[in-house]
Amino acid sequence: MKSTTYLTKEEACKAKKWYLLNANGKTLGRFASEVAKILTGKHRAIYTPHVDSGEGVIVINAEKIRVTGAKAARKVYHSHTGWMGGMKEISYQAMMKKNPKEIIWRAVSGMVSKSRLGRQQMGNLRIFADEQHGMEAQQPIEVSI
Repeated sequence: MKSTTYLTKEEACKAKKWYLLNANGKTLGRFASEVAKILTGKHRAIYTPHVDSGEGVIVINAEKIRVTGAKAARKVYHSHTGWMGGMKEISYQAMMKKNPKEIIWRAVSGMVSKSRLGRQQMGNLRIFADEQHGMEAQQPIEVSI
């Protein structure tokens, strides 16, 4: 008996669905892993690692995401300007006040592949700080995680 492996063609994944996820009261890491799973397409039966078979994700209420334990006081985000001595640090609390969308963006981008495909999949992520989003034209499917 011969077995065959199914490989998804890119044409089969052109029509993307959009999912609406509410981050209100969710834990950051658990929420980000579910978002990354949908973006990469691992929730579908036709998942193929080298094809963008993922869906689009709209995240609302990014400012209401939470972290557990003492992470709110101890977590620090690093970035570098490219110049000598250009290391910058910003705490979780300061980042939450300045740009709460960046917190979810960094958590999810750390969970997708570091390649052209991963960057393409991150292009299907939209994050909004509050309830309002202007993506009604995509007819997002509301999902509770």
